[in-house]
Amino acid sequence: MTDFTSSSPTGQRFERAVSIMARLRAPGGCPWDREQTFDSIKPYTLEETYEVLEAIDNRDWKELTGELGDLLLQVLFYSQMANEQGMFSIDEVLDRLSSKLVDRHPHVFADVKAETSSDVLRNWEALKAEEKKKRLQAGGGKQGERPENQHSVLAGVSAAIPALLEAYKLSSRAAHVGFDWPNLDGLFEKLEEETEELQEQLEKLPTAGLQSKNEGIAGAGRLQIPEELRGKLEEEVGDLFFVLVNIARYLSLDPESALRKTNRKFKRRFQWIEEQLSAAGREPQQASMEELESLWQQAKQLEKER
Repeated sequence: MTDFTSSSPTGQRFERAVSIMARLRAPGGCPWDREQTFDSIKPYTLEETYEVLEAIDNRDWKELTGELGDLLLQVLFYSQMANEQGMFSIDEVLDRLSSKLVDRHPHVFADVKAETSSDVLRNWEALKAEEKKKRLQAGGGKQGERPENQHSVLAGVSAAIPALLEAYKLSSRAAHVGFDWPNLDGLFEKLEEETEELQEQLEKLPTAGLQSKNEGIAGAGRLQIPEELRGKLEEEVGDLFFVLVNIARYLSLDPESALRKTNRKFKRRFQWIEEQLSAAGREPQQASMEELESLWQQAKQLEKER
């Protein structure tokens, strides 16, 4: 087991990083670092998180080393600011993390049995539920959460996280207490049902409403839709997304990661189309939909041949 005491090389490196952060925030340190607040740093935390995910998706392990360091910097930054205000220090952050790791792994650090990862997850949810119960008894709970909802199995899932991740977490919590589809067939039946409900709402659109005018796919963003119908369409599209997230969950796939990869694939192929048209002195808007589709198929074929 790695020795993380301050006398170990790892401990010394960590203490050096902590001391550098403190120096940057101290009088005579970096003006930019000294100006930052909890709120001003939040966007960087999100950005660094996504850069970590991108490095993993790209299997760029050298880049991941740097990105993980940038993410760790966020923890050091928040902890240093909190320490300056007398709220907590990095030591308390580490103590709380270590205690949580030990407490939530009784199958490693105590005598609880867990033969499979499913057993571990069940124990994990039971332990979190017990922790939540103790917090409520002590008058705790998430800030902004209504008291009557603090006992819910869905309590604690932040509405500030990306919507796909929130859907994944909500459905996972519900599944842990038995509210789930018995098999994938049921999910695909639900997907078909939600698709039909969306199509029923689409029938209420003007006939010309979905015709492409070579100004973007189906005139995206240019439809004049009554507010009431727009709300229903939004609801049905949301239902479709939720079912797709559950299909991903059922297959142990991360829907956020899956969509990011598809986004990059679309970007890669469309930029190849732009390159082909640019070589001929043309822009995408000067090409017909048929030509764009033909180039798209060529881009797909080239990727298959690589």
